[in-house]
Amino acid sequence: MTLRRLPSVDRLLSTAVGETMVGMHGRIKTTEAIRSAVSTMRAEVLNGRPMPVDPSATALASAFAMLDQLDPLRPCLNLTGTVLHTNLGRAMLPEEAIEAAAAAMRAPVALEFDLDSGGRGERDDHLRALLCELTGAEDATVVNNNAAAVLLSLNTLALGREAVVSRGELIEIGGAFRIPDIMARAGARLVEIGTTNRTHAKDYRSAISDATGVVMKVHTSNYRIEGFTHEVLATELAGIAGDAGVPLLNDLGSGSLIDLSRYGLRKEPTVAEAVAEGADLVTFSGDKLLGGPQAGFIVGRADLIAKINANPMKRTMRLDKIRIAALGAVLKLYQDPDRLAQRLPTLRMLARPRSEIVEQAQRLLPVVADSMGRMGYCVTVCDCESQVGSGSLPTDTLPSAGLALSGPSGRAPETLAAAFRGLPVPIIGRIEGGALILDLRTLRDDGLLASALSGMGR
Repeated sequence: MTLRRLPSVDRLLSTAVGETMVGMHGRIKTTEAIRSAVSTMRAEVLNGRPMPVDPSATALASAFAMLDQLDPLRPCLNLTGTVLHTNLGRAMLPEEAIEAAAAAMRAPVALEFDLDSGGRGERDDHLRALLCELTGAEDATVVNNNAAAVLLSLNTLALGREAVVSRGELIEIGGAFRIPDIMARAGARLVEIGTTNRTHAKDYRSAISDATGVVMKVHTSNYRIEGFTHEVLATELAGIAGDAGVPLLNDLGSGSLIDLSRYGLRKEPTVAEAVAEGADLVTFSGDKLLGGPQAGFIVGRADLIAKINANPMKRTMRLDKIRIAALGAVLKLYQDPDRLAQRLPTLRMLARPRSEIVEQAQRLLPVVADSMGRMGYCVTVCDCESQVGSGSLPTDTLPSAGLALSGPSGRAPETLAAAFRGLPVPIIGRIEGGALILDLRTLRDDGLLASALSGMGR
């Protein structure tokens, strides 16, 4: 008698929810998910589990969750305290960039078409003027990420030649990306100079020879060496390289177009400063401190940019119309620096005052406590230390606040973290001090967390 209450697959498909799922995922996938949900419910009832009060609603919810898991890129809440989280997609784009990208997807665009002459155009032209204006460089080009920018620059300037770099700047970033490995793939021969903590001008002068293709300076954005240290500043190094007739490549890594110290962050070298200091080429990222989509920029001397653009490898690294449109919109925001912190999500989150985040935590405390209390978890407001992330400002933390979720004895925070990751909109926090911490620095709307938690404990 009980099993007769199980809904049929056809009846569930004809419901409003079923039709919505068909519209989202197609009839074949929806039918498979509903059939699986009903079969699972049947097996559970036969094993002694009570039939749900509303079998149809339960089956549809289960099927919906199954289909949602199929989405390759699921939106989630980044409450880790790391603003630019590499594993969670780094920078969130401003609305202007989202709208520009959507417009480029909806219609043909003059990507490589010169509207004045009717002939072939250059896709870099859509960003070149903006980049030159914002950095003071003679010329600019763009590729798919900064690793590609470094690889392409080295391959263009030092193929079969030597690349001189300080031993203290042979960095490794996420995914085992190492400067020596990139140099080898670019066809350059690495010449290490100095020691890990001290490199002097005489080291560069002694290493430069007729075989030198490039002198490279790498900004150590993801670590700090302190104590008995010495480095050759970019201005002096530009003079040394210039006297030898060798180009200077300055890789800024994360890169920034503005002085971040005005927002209470540590002063980082800006791209304009690196250009003004005499670097022949400067490379930097688009999706870190700049706050845009993934991209790698190369700015500097026009003759060197021309050589880079003539390199056959450039075509393998070029951007499509969608990212070019989004980048253009982000760069235009930098033309209005007075409103940048309000319009650029990355900067807005980095600049949030702790007092504002504490108020948000206090507002959300009863909402989260009500949801988690039914599961036996205790929720309290806690102090947090946020990080910039993605190798930017590695030793700096930002005073923040959040919610600490601690469970009864025997219930590890890992259990709750796993449950949060399984939600339709996953909540990603961090485990610290025996509790799951939800750092609220990056939560732009209280309702997002309340909505994500709505299914917990029911």
